[in-house]
Amino acid sequence: MTSTDPTRRDVDPTRLERSDVDRAKDAARTQIWDALAREHAAQPNVHGKIPAFVGADVAAARLAALPVWKHARIIKAVPDRAQLPVRGRALAEGKIVYMAVPKLATEQPFRLLDPRHLTVPPDQAATHEVAMQVGQPIGVEEMYPVDLIVVGSVAVNRRGVRLGKGAGYADLEVALLAEAGLLTDTTTIVTTMHPLQVLDQDLPETQHDFRVDLIVTPDEVITCTPPRQPAGLYWADLTAQKINAIPVLQRLAAAR
Repeated sequence: MTSTDPTRRDVDPTRLERSDVDRAKDAARTQIWDALAREHAAQPNVHGKIPAFVGADVAAARLAALPVWKHARIIKAVPDRAQLPVRGRALAEGKIVYMAVPKLATEQPFRLLDPRHLTVPPDQAATHEVAMQVGQPIGVEEMYPVDLIVVGSVAVNRRGVRLGKGAGYADLEVALLAEAGLLTDTTTIVTTMHPLQVLDQDLPETQHDFRVDLIVTPDEVITCTPPRQPAGLYWADLTAQKINAIPVLQRLAAAR
């Protein structure tokens, strides 16, 4: 029988450390999900999801009033329901939107939504289901530098340390953009969320976790410092299973 005694020399200490970090992240997520459910501040059955929070449309309007939004022409946005008002507003204002396909599972892992060529109204095209149908399949090498990245979050603290729901795809998507040189010195990462999701406490983070530059709630805009964007993909953090499940990672790994 294999021993699980952490004092054994053949136990990788980095794996133990990562396990501790994962447990701390899970505890913070549960804290937020429980609070949102208790206060009826998000749609039901919030646990395990990016919360579709009450006031998402108000947060989107507050974001749209900021200079960083007004100057943005190309936006990378997550498909989560909480950010639907942001995506709809972006398309209605003539901005180009990139959205990732679920789990980055296709050879061309993004969809291009160009308002000039939409066959449905912006509010419909902004939904995840319709975007996957009407958006143009596109690879990272075909994309233009991104002005604004809109992410969903479960929790964020005021320094911009962010927790997603734990699958890691948002981190991968941003890392892919960085790897392809699509992030610039002026690219801004923003999340919209409920005030209950903003924490004052420290949150655990690892090398591949990016931070947000702005937090926008229905009540306020929080500027976070210092900024932290990935330099690219951190291959040591990617398992063979993850690489094999994502075609673009397979291709990049083969070219290394």
